[in-house]
Amino acid sequence: MRIRFTKMQGAGNDFIVLDETRGALELTPAQYRFLAHRQFGVGADQILSVRPSPAHGIDFEYVIHNADGGEVEQCGNGARCFMRFVHDKGLTGRASARVQTLAGVIEPRIDADGRVTVDMGVPAFEPAALPFDRSGLAPLHDGGWEKWHLALGPNADAAIVSVALVSMGNPHAVQEVPDVDRAPVGTQGPLIEHHPRFPKRVNAGFMQIVDRSNIRLRVWERGAGETLACGTGACAAVVAGIRLGRLDRKVDVQTRGGLLTIEWAGTTGAGTAPVLMTGPAVTVFEGELELPDSP
Repeated sequence: MRIRFTKMQGAGNDFIVLDETRGALELTPAQYRFLAHRQFGVGADQILSVRPSPAHGIDFEYVIHNADGGEVEQCGNGARCFMRFVHDKGLTGRASARVQTLAGVIEPRIDADGRVTVDMGVPAFEPAALPFDRSGLAPLHDGGWEKWHLALGPNADAAIVSVALVSMGNPHAVQEVPDVDRAPVGTQGPLIEHHPRFPKRVNAGFMQIVDRSNIRLRVWERGAGETLACGTGACAAVVAGIRLGRLDRKVDVQTRGGLLTIEWAGTTGAGTAPVLMTGPAVTVFEGELELPDSP
């Protein structure tokens, strides 16, 4: 099967975008893995499928597959690239869209400066939302919120990390580190991702707080490993920092791939506010590829 694709990136988080508005490609997990492979395929952190509206009041469906072939609920950097793609390809004449994901409806918009802002929805904090198995554990109260201790192994001398738990439609465990450049992302990341207390695995965030309006962040993504940027990870880190009393409501997040701006008004008597994420969305190149039936 020969397919057309567009390679895009948002703050270095790179994607293959497939236009399925005229018909589903019905790719297998093995074919998604082939596409994402950086030596044998195109190479990407994730593959984004643009599909027709699934319901009244919705403009498009947005389907996300990780480099390991598994489908996931949400991807913030991908959402910005999704909006840039449907606008530039003439699939919509508007600068905003209502888009259905597995995690719910999001509303990305193209701003006057060319960056894209996405309403990422309302964060969730209950352990069951990730899900997280809290049996036998008690939270550690910190600032105005709480963290959870995780032992990264069965032995008595295993490292113990303290994480804040946030769901942005996908699960995140965020820890504070003094220096993100020295953070043990490559060793602790996979241990946190596959920790038995996260039955659906988890994204592991490593956050260095610079001041109340700036953080530096690295994320080990579930099913992809460390990426240059993670949009939902940036949202989760800022939300965690605000709830812990460390950050203000608007924060610049410096990732290894670029700058993201996250805004969250917190929780008030009117309820929990949605998280807004703003950042770049860039087309890198387009092409065609012969996709094997059985890679």
